Order: sequence, then structure tokens, then C-alpha cells
Amino acid sequence: MPEQESEGIIDKVKDAAGKVTDKVRDLFSDHGDKVDDAVDKAGDFVDDKTGDKYSEHVDKVQDAAHDAVDKLSGEDDKGGGAAK
Repeated sequence: MPEQESEGIIDKVKDAAGKVTDKVRDLFSDHGDKVDDAVDKAGDFVDDKTGDKYSEHVDKVQDAAHDAVDKLSGEDDKGGGAAK
């Protein structure tokens, strides 16, 4: 494949990835609270089913998920964030 052609393909892939990232950010900005609620419910479910045996680990995963939601929604840039 000629170098110029492969550079064009790479540019198209970067552009497509940027568009997907923008859509994901928009979705999380609009619905981040729902995702946070789902994360909390999932953690509560796991804690319930395991008798809180792994609650420390579940809490760490929940915190990481909440941080990811905040980052994707842009909340961490504003100093805000989801209630935990």
C-alpha cells in the first residue's frame, strides 16, 4: 500500500474515533447520573449476593466507574462530579 494512501486511511480512522468519542461524551453528559445509579445498584447487588464479603473491592470498582463517568462527561474538568 503506498504511503500516501495509508496516511489517508489513518486520518479517516482518527476522524471516526474522534466522532465516536464526542458522541460518548455527549451521552455521558446527558445521562451520567443514570450510569452512576446503575453502578451503585450493581455494586449493591454484588454486596447483597456475597454478604458484603468483597465490599472493599466492590467499592473500589464503583469509585473507578464513577471517576470514569465524571471524566467522560467532563465533570472532572468543572470540579463537580457525581454524588457517591
